[in-house]
Amino acid sequence: MTTVKNLYDYINSLAPFDTQDEWDNSGHLIGDFRKPVRRCVMALDCTKGVSAYAADVKADLLFTHHPVIFHGIKSIKKGDAVYTLIENDIAAISAHTNYDIALGGINDNLASLLDLRNTRHSERQKLLVIGELEHPMSIDDFAEHVSNALHCAAIRYTDTEKTIQTVAVGGGACEEFLEDACADADVFVTGDMKYHPMLNAAEEGRTVVVAGHYETESVPFLMLKDKLEAMFPDVEFLIAPYENPIKSVG
Repeated sequence: MTTVKNLYDYINSLAPFDTQDEWDNSGHLIGDFRKPVRRCVMALDCTKGVSAYAADVKADLLFTHHPVIFHGIKSIKKGDAVYTLIENDIAAISAHTNYDIALGGINDNLASLLDLRNTRHSERQKLLVIGELEHPMSIDDFAEHVSNALHCAAIRYTDTEKTIQTVAVGGGACEEFLEDACADADVFVTGDMKYHPMLNAAEEGRTVVVAGHYETESVPFLMLKDKLEAMFPDVEFLIAPYENPIKSVG
């Protein structure tokens, strides 16, 4: 019988938890390591809805990308996500920044979704993955390509006259790596970037496509499901019916 510890050890072999950033809180966060796992729910985030779904389907484990417990919790009340997991004896594992940088992790999967070739991890910043498009594109066509590949509700990008051939990707919130990304590639695809850093990028001639935090991480995280199913055939892995709660209009 597969246990929480078995799943933790396998995830650790793919994306060692000791490689996470100091500020992160990845790992085994709730429950008993010895607990048998027959059903595991996967999701990008542990929202109230996701925890309720895990309880409804009688899951033994919730596996998320963003940590179930991130910052210090000052209270836990009925209906809170953590309360629901504990009340229903659902263990929780999260793999965040350790999975971002792992080989075959978030950014390798993001590069794959964008059909990038000859991919490699940047020597400047290990989180970034660099790849090449099969055919060069204008920035307008490339932005549309990203939007279609990731099913973006909305997309922002800086304009450029140059042709896009090499691409750097960093899913989620990676605006601090803009300089390294643009030193390696024609364009940087990331999830989040505030207005002023994006304005500065445009004025400095750096090209960036901001595709959304959820859009650049959700599917790349859930692609791990295939590996987990192959490794643990006695466990049923379910994807929580969770959509981006932040809506946009075109």
